[in-house]
Parts: sequence; C-alpha cells; structure tokens
Amino acid sequence: MSGKRKRVVLTIKDKLDIIKKLEDGGSSKQLAVIYGIGETTVRDIRKNKEKIITYASSSDSTSLLAKRKSMKPSMYEELDKAMLEWFNQQRAKGNPVSGPICAKRAEFFFYALGMDGDFNPSAGWLTRFKQRHSIREINIRNERLSGDETAVEDFCSNFRDYIERENLQPEQIYNADETGLFWKCLPSRTSVIKGKCTVPGHKSMEERVTIMCCANATGLHKLKLCVVGKAKKPRSFKSTDTSNLPVSYFSQKGAWMDLSIFRQWFDKIFVPQVREHLRSKGLQEKAVLLLDNSPTHPNENVLRSDDGQIFAKYLPPNVASLIQPLNQGVIATMKRNYRARLLQNNLEEGNDLRSFWKKLTLLDALYEIAMAWNLVKPVTISRAWKKILPTIEEKEGLDFDEEDISVAAIATILQHTKGLENVPTENIEKWLEVDSTEPGYEVLTDSEIIKRAQGHTDESSENEEEEIELIPEKHINHAAALQWTENLLDYLEQQGDMILPDRLVIRKLRATIRNKQKMANSSQ
Repeated sequence: MSGKRKRVVLTIKDKLDIIKKLEDGGSSKQLAVIYGIGETTVRDIRKNKEKIITYASSSDSTSLLAKRKSMKPSMYEELDKAMLEWFNQQRAKGNPVSGPICAKRAEFFFYALGMDGDFNPSAGWLTRFKQRHSIREINIRNERLSGDETAVEDFCSNFRDYIERENLQPEQIYNADETGLFWKCLPSRTSVIKGKCTVPGHKSMEERVTIMCCANATGLHKLKLCVVGKAKKPRSFKSTDTSNLPVSYFSQKGAWMDLSIFRQWFDKIFVPQVREHLRSKGLQEKAVLLLDNSPTHPNENVLRSDDGQIFAKYLPPNVASLIQPLNQGVIATMKRNYRARLLQNNLEEGNDLRSFWKKLTLLDALYEIAMAWNLVKPVTISRAWKKILPTIEEKEGLDFDEEDISVAAIATILQHTKGLENVPTENIEKWLEVDSTEPGYEVLTDSEIIKRAQGHTDESSENEEEEIELIPEKHINHAAALQWTENLLDYLEQQGDMILPDRLVIRKLRATIRNKQKMANSSQ
C-alpha cells in the first residue's frame, strides 16, 4: 500500500511555471506528477490563471515570488487596490516615493473610499503592503527621479557588466516602448488640439491609438508595430483578416496597453520573432528585452520564455526617461515620417482638406504608420543606444546620414496643401510634437483610482458601439435600394426552404421604399 502523498505548497513562481506548461499543451496528470501535487490542484491553478498572473505582474521582485506561497488579501482590500494603482503610476512617472508619502496617501484613500473605523498607516502596515505585492523597496531619494545622472552611470556600468557575463551581443538586446498616437490630427492656422482636427464643415473628434515599437540595439531587427485600438474589429477593416495587417493589432476599450495585451505580445509575437531572427544570424537563441516601469509591463517572472533564455529586464525608474533607447528620438522620427507621408499622399492625390479628412480611416492609418516605422533607419535606432552601449556605433561601422524630416520640409508640403497654406512654423512644431508626451497606458486621477478600487466601471464605455471612427457616408438612393430588395425577393423565391414570414418582411420593406420614392418624386 502506497503511503500518503506528502503535502506540497507551491510558490507563486511554481504556479506561473505550471500555467506556462499548461498553455503549451502540458497535461494536468503529467504536471501533477512532476510537482508532486494532485490533479485537482493543477485544475485549480488553471481556473485561477488570470488572478495569479495579475498578482505576479504587479509584483516587484523575482526572488520574493519564488518564496511567496499565497496571495493573501489585505484586510482593507479596496485600499490595497487603490494604493497599488497609485504606487505603480508614481513609479512609472519617475516621481519620488517614500514611506511617509505612502502613509499620507493611504490615509487619504482610506477616507476617500468611505471606509469605516480608524486607520493608522504605520510602519507595520507599510511592510505588509510591500510583502503582499513583493515590492523590494519603497523609499527613494527626495529628488525628482527623472534627472538622476549618477544613477544613469551606475545602471549603464552594471548593465554592460551584465551583458558581458551573459555573453549577449547588440543583436540580442532589445527595447520596447509605448506611445499614444493621434492618428487623425492635422495642423491648423491657429492652434493644435490634442487628438482633434477641426475641418470646415465637420465636427472635431478625438482619434487615438496606442503604438508600441520594439527593435534591437543594431536596429537591424524591427518587430511589427503593436497597435492597440478601441474596437476588436473596426468597421474600416471590413473583410480584412487582422492577422494580415502590417501591424500586430489588439483591442482594449480605452485603446490603452494593459498587462494582458503586453503578456500576449511577449509570448506570441516577441519570443517567436526574436528566435527566428537570431537563428537567421547564427546566434544563440538568447535575448534580453529592456523595459521601463510602465504599470502595463508585467513582472520579470511573467516575461520569460519557457526555457528562460529570452527575458525582460527593467530600467530603474530614475533613469528610464534619460536613456530609454526608443525614447531618444526613434519614436519621434517615426511619428514625423507618418505625418509627413499623410500630407504628401494628400498632395499627390490632389485632395483638399475636407476630402482628406472624410477618406482617412484607421485601416489607412495603420498602413501609413507601419510604413513610417519601416522608414526609420537602423542607424537612428543604433544611435539611440549610445548612452547604454557607447561602443556599438564604432563596432557596427554605421553611417550617420541625417534622416530627420525638418519643419521646413513640412512647411513646403503645406504650402501646396489646400486649406493649410499659411500654417505658422510654431504650429507645425506643435503639431509634430502633439502626442510626444502621451503614454501608452491609462493615467488615472484620484477619483478614477477610487472608482476602480470599488469595482465601478464606466458603463457607457462598455456598451458603446465598437467603432467610433468617422467613416465616409455612402449615399444610396431610393432606386438602388428598391433594386436590392427586388433582387433579394427573387433570391428568396428561388429558395424552397425559406419560410413565408421572411418573404413578407422583405415585401413590406419594398413597399416602404416605394412610398419614399413616390414622396421624393412628388416633391421635386
């Protein structure tokens, strides 16, 4: 008789590993044997997959997740959610955070959430908060983090030592970064409004998507852009298969990057494409992805290939704004390419501003932004790494021809664009930079953080029509509509299995159209 199985308590990291293996086709029975647990436990892990991943993604420490065995909630769960959201936003912005600042903020959220009783944000509470979310350190010097040159030197030195130990070449070192793009924004004679374009005869409207660029340090491997829009299947896509688009398209109700989308992108797009590229170069299939501290970037534990050879590493919050490669002019160059191409295409087609506005759809914009990314030269990307990898330019022997599209070049195109002939230089510059500070993640106000912590969602956002972009209206006259109903009726008559009510509905519709046609003719 076999003895009773010894009770095994899995760590959070163990559970993440099991989730990965399940997603790759592993069976519950096999995994139960490997980890010494029951099949029921494996099924429970599968059931709670999203909860486990979300918890791990908000964690700040790989080593703590390897030790932690439970996701014990806080006694003040709503307060915990609000504080974590606030903390992640502060870290992403590079704002200074200390124990006293956290305590003061926790007290504010406690009363703002309408919680009962007395709350004392003591050192013990702060310690437990850090433990629950595997936050390594919360005290940061009382200076704005975005200007720490000493920290830059320290990080760069440590990172160079790290890639030398790991035997990584520039071809194996990547960076990804998100930005907002107002894809339908045009310059104006007066001013530029973020995300809006006012055209005579048309209402102003906001059109925004999130774009994520990713490339390696040589600039020779640029992944397809990752684009997050609001609609799962925008109307302008029509019969287009999203897998055939020139970008990797995802949807989210606010068109923001989020933890789930980023993880899908990493597992399904980044890892396979990096493997393929490195194989083509005859290099070991090993790579590091350098990221900033955006709240939408999961923990390092989650961003790791099955064999652990392709993984993420984070820039410290106090250096990201100074040295993140794609933010050193690469994304700005792509956006300039995009906007210049839109104007040039409009000019070549001989359209006026009104026609341009009516015709431009999200599908058009995706093809144009993909081309704009293709036009960014490897040298522009490689040059952006010089603070982190100063030897890469000399090593790769790169040619430094200027490729930046100047304001003067844009002004020349505008001089030949009907409706935009006299846009001041200052407005052109503002237009080119209109979304330069747009993050790829949703920045919440205090009131929005409170609503989210309480589980309140914007019902109007959830129930709104999937696609809100302006689609040119196609006018169909009465005669054409009548002909279509006649054809449809003929078709139904030929189908012996069609029931009578179907034909009656179409006949009624035909009668309605005939009446409308008569009224229109009599009024002429």
